[in-house]
Amino acid sequence: MSQETPEVPEVPSVDAIHEGMQDAHMWLTDNSDLLIGYAVNIITAVLILFIGNIITKMVANSVSKMLEKRRMDKAVVDFVHALVRYLLFVIVLIAALGRLGVQTASVVAVIGAAGLAVGLALQGSLSNFAAGVLIVAFRPFKSGDYVEIGGVAGSVESIQIFQTVLTTPDNKMVVVPNGGVIGSPITNYSRHATRRVDHVIGVSYGADLKKTEQVIRQTLEADDRLLKDKGIQIGVLALADSSVNFVVRPWCRTEEYWDVYFDTLQAIKIALDENGIEIPFPQMDVHLNKVES
Repeated sequence: MSQETPEVPEVPSVDAIHEGMQDAHMWLTDNSDLLIGYAVNIITAVLILFIGNIITKMVANSVSKMLEKRRMDKAVVDFVHALVRYLLFVIVLIAALGRLGVQTASVVAVIGAAGLAVGLALQGSLSNFAAGVLIVAFRPFKSGDYVEIGGVAGSVESIQIFQTVLTTPDNKMVVVPNGGVIGSPITNYSRHATRRVDHVIGVSYGADLKKTEQVIRQTLEADDRLLKDKGIQIGVLALADSSVNFVVRPWCRTEEYWDVYFDTLQAIKIALDENGIEIPFPQMDVHLNKVES
């Protein structure tokens, strides 16, 4: 069997290499201005992005500090900070693209068309963004307030662009979409400086009602945390099946509400026991009739 001789690649001659180098040099010489212009534009665009990002952060931080000096709520400050930063970064990005020779008008049109398409696809997100703006504008609550929104209760941690973050009393994080916040009733337990404590105390039908009221009132008046200037309302609320129900309504400072609630309830129970006033529990009488066969 004969073996085929492998083909040896043709080695370009020295003259061909020299001619190619001359052509490349001539092309670089003829287009040097164009290449330098492209390089300058690219470097300038990168610098615009880099420096613009730094300036964007500085401006957003300055706005935040200005709002903090005016004692604006932390949740509002965080919302405005994020909004300013994103808007400025879009402007910087458009400026960098314009430096590369991209028609900014076309970019704005493309961004607008893309925004419309994204907006139609993400209508819920845009409604959450609009709801976030309304929350910041009307301020139904602020950072740290204890609120109930759509059946969820907790302290307001932050108001973000699309959602509001709550922390529950047992330290759980709950994220509520801003659209759901605006679209549901909002109960703000921290808005006012004072709150009323509501108790319903049931005593037996054989109890002396006037003495019962006196014992409860004396017990509450001994608590210095209660706001005496707002008065203490005590009265018969209902003649229930197994008890006479008293409504007891003292006032306290909002931050002391739960301590006052638990302490006064316990103090009333102890005082009633010491004065022989019975707090009944539901009872049922069962009568058996014997049927003779």
